[in-house]
Amino acid sequence: MGFATLSVTAIDCPEPLELAEFYAAVLGGEVRSDPDDDGEWVDLYLPGGQRLAFQRAPGLRAPEWPRADRNSQQFHLDLDVQDLDAAEEQVLALGAKALDADDRTRSWRVYADPAGHPFCLCRA
Repeated sequence: MGFATLSVTAIDCPEPLELAEFYAAVLGGEVRSDPDDDGEWVDLYLPGGQRLAFQRAPGLRAPEWPRADRNSQQFHLDLDVQDLDAAEEQVLALGAKALDADDRTRSWRVYADPAGHPFCLCRA
């Protein structure tokens, strides 16, 4: 048995509020930030109790997907959806970019969020 509990998954990005709002539009939840923090850290409280946080990293170089030789992804989020086509349309409208979404026979597709982090939409 472990001795700690996961509190938050923090994601580095150039614009924390913008990225938190992107994921709030995709996942739902409430965006919260401390006005005294000058936008350096923004929390997204998700339905069900999970929390994502977005931390300012001005010099961040977005991961390249897939690249095993340099600057590859360090992690990615898998997001379950009922309808891949409808979800794809929505994330693209919110500013995501398709990275590996051409094979429509698979149960998953890869995108980059507006800060360049890879994430997958997966058929639930």
